[in-house]
Amino acid sequence: MLKPNIENFIGCDCGYERAHMVLYGAPFDSTTSFRPGARFGPSAMRHESFGLETYSPYQDADLADCAIFDSGDLELCFGSAQRALEDIRSRAAGILQDGKFPLLLGGEHLVTLGAVRAVVKRYPGLHIIHFDAHADLRDGYLGAKLSHACVLRRCHELVGDGRIHQFCVRSGDREEFRFASAHTEMHLFGFDGLANTVASLRERKAPVYFTIDLDCLDPAAFPGTGTPEAGGVSFLQLLEAIRTVCSAHVVGADVNELAPMLDPSGVSTATACKVLRELMLALGKTQF
Repeated sequence: MLKPNIENFIGCDCGYERAHMVLYGAPFDSTTSFRPGARFGPSAMRHESFGLETYSPYQDADLADCAIFDSGDLELCFGSAQRALEDIRSRAAGILQDGKFPLLLGGEHLVTLGAVRAVVKRYPGLHIIHFDAHADLRDGYLGAKLSHACVLRRCHELVGDGRIHQFCVRSGDREEFRFASAHTEMHLFGFDGLANTVASLRERKAPVYFTIDLDCLDPAAFPGTGTPEAGGVSFLQLLEAIRTVCSAHVVGADVNELAPMLDPSGVSTATACKVLRELMLALGKTQF
């Protein structure tokens, strides 16, 4: 019997009721300040995921053994960041209400704010681990408070001092770095200090939201992103860091900022797919 052609990320075909983890896409890039295109990231990752195996030799684990439901992409209002964020928050809140793990696919990095608004309401003591080339701590950008350049500043307003842990950062204006020195834990250029940070959070059993901006990768390995910054980490360094973070009590996560058409070779999309696979498997090993 023929069935509707619904394209899921490879291996994420469990029914919703049985699933432990739910993928949901936020194809939004209306505040992108340099090169747009991240709105096409979630659909590209689904489509290109079938170039992967479900099995990971890095972790000796298989998506076929996981219970993951792919709910597809939200239909978001491109003319209103606030309305888009509310739709993202609502979807994340519904997933959490049903006792499942929300895993967001962006989209530009602003989409993280919608998810964090839902997660912090359920976990008031939330910490955020943030991988990114950019500080994202501007109070406003070109007069806008809701921008991918401001997303971690808006998240700070939700979680407070000492609860945002930033890694790989290598770009931002002077004021962002001054703000970070007073209010966040920022580690420049790579993952130095990550193991100690995670060990401390694990010891305290603190809930963690994990956000990965793929431009933390060096653009030599990942050119398909809106704001590439030279000097990033390698793919293998990122995989090791993901496994480290997932040993903490992670309660929500996202992967964002793939702009597939900016890399016609397809290498960036293939890399994003593999990062997502490894993230899901690491979460599956430790959280469920």
